[in-house]
Amino acid sequence: MGVYQGRDLRKVTGGLKNRSRGKRKFEIGSQPTETKLHDNDMREKVRVMGGNKKVRLTYAGFANVLNTSDGSAKKVKILEVISTPANREYARRGIIVKGSRIRTEAGEAIVTSRPGQDGVVNAVLIQQ
Repeated sequence: MGVYQGRDLRKVTGGLKNRSRGKRKFEIGSQPTETKLHDNDMREKVRVMGGNKKVRLTYAGFANVLNTSDGSAKKVKILEVISTPANREYARRGIIVKGSRIRTEAGEAIVTSRPGQDGVVNAVLIQQ
């Protein structure tokens, strides 16, 4: 189902505005991709504006974790979502977004990428 991202149809008072034109194809959006915690990674390719492709990460099992103390990065398994500042319920449901605090095999990390937009989970290690 598409999401309309054009002009607002309502006045400040709550009344409907008169439409001067119909909806346009380029104003169609999409539902947010809620990247869920899973055993392995699952991606889907979506056609976006201009015929381009966007890779969305629908299920995440691994993260690219950067260790700032020695500058090394490695791919490690995600164990759980600890907290998410964007929405308290996301952590309970196991949804990973930018800013989420996750527990990995390497330690605790904060997600720095947007998995639903970038197709990958990148994180920075904060505790070992």
